[in-house]
Parts: sequence; C-alpha cells; structure tokens
Amino acid sequence: MTETTLESIGQIAIRVLDLERAVATYRDILGLRFLFRAPPGLAFFDCGGVRLMLSPPEPGELDHAASILYFTVQDIQAAHAHLSGAGIAFRSAPHAVADLGDRVLWLSDFEDGEGNVFALMSEVPKPNGGSAATASA
Repeated sequence: MTETTLESIGQIAIRVLDLERAVATYRDILGLRFLFRAPPGLAFFDCGGVRLMLSPPEPGELDHAASILYFTVQDIQAAHAHLSGAGIAFRSAPHAVADLGDRVLWLSDFEDGEGNVFALMSEVPKPNGGSAATASA
C-alpha cells in the first residue's frame, strides 16, 4: 500500500439554489474568472488556481451549505466597501482577529445569497513593525 499526501485543494463544491443568481454573484460581483458550465446545472470558476464548482443541492445528507472559504484580499476595507456597494450582505465589518507579530489578521464575514457564509481575509503589515494595526495594506 502506498502513502498518500494531500498537496492542495483542486476543487471545492458549493451548493447553490439558484444557479443563474449564483453565477452572476461569483462572476460579476466577486470577480472570479468563469471557466465553463456542465450538465446537470453546474458552473465552474477559477479562484487563484482552485476550481469552484457551483452545483444544485445533493440528495440526503450531502444537501448542506458549504464550509467557510476565506478569500484573501490586499485591502480589506476597500474590498468590503466595493462588495457592500455591489449588494453583498456582510455579517461583520472588517475586524482584527489575531496579532501575528509583524502583521495583523483581519476578517469580514459575508453571505453569497445562497445560504453560504464566506469571509474576506487580509494579513495587514504593522507600520514599522510596531504594535498598532491598520485595516488596509
């Protein structure tokens, strides 16, 4: 028996109830690169080399909302403002969650309109390596 090592995420399936609405959100508002559609009712996007598959609910126990995906952004305040203005419903404003020494981790949770919760994530460098944090790079 050979040993298996997981190396990276190749694809993430995201349950959606309205494929057309979800495609518009992921392509037009979130700005992900649309790849292709495939039957039965699937749409695929590229997110920095990870393929996202939007699919209808599966029967039984597989019918549930997705895990939380954390999308990295350079300037979390600007991304939050842009996406809020485009109609994305945020559950939290950008806020610092962890001091990482020379930088601070910031998060802002949002919903995609399909019942899935995601987050913006930014590691913001501290000015001059100090202890004060700002919310944009």
